[in-house]
Amino acid sequence: MWQAVLIMFIAMSAVPAGDLFGKLLTSVHGEAPVYVAWSRFLVGALMALPFIRPRFARLLKDWRIWFRAGLITCGVVSIQTALSTEPLADVFAAFFIGPIISYALAALFLREPITPLRTLLMVTGFVGVLLVVRPGPDGSPGLLWAVAAGSFYGAFLTSSRWLAHVGTPVELIFSQLALPALALTPVALLHLPPATPTIAGLTLGSAAFSAGGNLLLLYAYAQTAATRLAPFVYFQLVAATGLGWAVFGDLPHPVTWAGLALIVGSGLVSASLRR
Repeated sequence: MWQAVLIMFIAMSAVPAGDLFGKLLTSVHGEAPVYVAWSRFLVGALMALPFIRPRFARLLKDWRIWFRAGLITCGVVSIQTALSTEPLADVFAAFFIGPIISYALAALFLREPITPLRTLLMVTGFVGVLLVVRPGPDGSPGLLWAVAAGSFYGAFLTSSRWLAHVGTPVELIFSQLALPALALTPVALLHLPPATPTIAGLTLGSAAFSAGGNLLLLYAYAQTAATRLAPFVYFQLVAATGLGWAVFGDLPHPVTWAGLALIVGSGLVSASLRR
C-alpha cells in the first residue's frame, strides 16, 4: 500500500510538472497551445506504439472511439490555452470541475446510481470551482478555458466508462493519444517553433512528465484498489500551487484558497464514501 501511495505522490507531482513546462512554452516563449497539445499526444503515442497489435485497426471503424478522442483533444488544447495566461494552481482548481461533469453525465446517460450525499458533495465542489473562476467583473476570462477543459475531460471520463468493453486498456490509451495527434497535425505544423535546445527541452519535458505521470498512475492502480488511492488525486492541486509559486511567484487569491478547500474537501469525503 505505501509503495502505491509513494508512486501516486510522484505521479500527481509529475502531471502538474508537465503542465508547468507547457506553460513555460506558451506564456514565456509564446508558442501556440495547439503545438504543446500536439507534441504531448505525439510523444505519448510513440511511447505506447510498441504495445499495439494489428487488431487495433478494428477500433477505427467505431465512431465512438473518434468521439472520445475528440473530447480529450479539446480538453488538452483548452487547458494549454488557459495555462498560457493563468496561474498554474488556478487552472488546476478550475479543471477539477471534470469529476462533477462526469458524475452528472454518468447518472444521466449511463444510469449509474446517485445518492443525495454524493450529489451534495458534487454541488459543494462546484461552488469551490465558482470561487476559483469568479465569473463576472472580478473573474479572469482565461479561466473559462480551464472550465472548458475540465468539462471536456469529465465527458471523456464518462465516455471511457461507456467504451471500456470495446477494446483493451492499452488499445484505448493508444487511441486517445494517436488519434488526437493525427487530428492536430495539420494545425500544429503551421505553428512549429524554432528548433532551439530550449524549445526542444521544454517540449520533451512537457510530454515526458505528463506521460510519465499517467503511466505511474496506471501502475499504482494496478497495485492497490482505486478507491483507496482516489483521495491522493487531489495532491495535484498542492503540487500545482507549489510549482506555480516556485517558478512564477504565483500564490492563489484568498478567495481562490477558499475554493481550493471546498474542492479538495468535497473530493476527499466523496472518495471516502466510495471506499
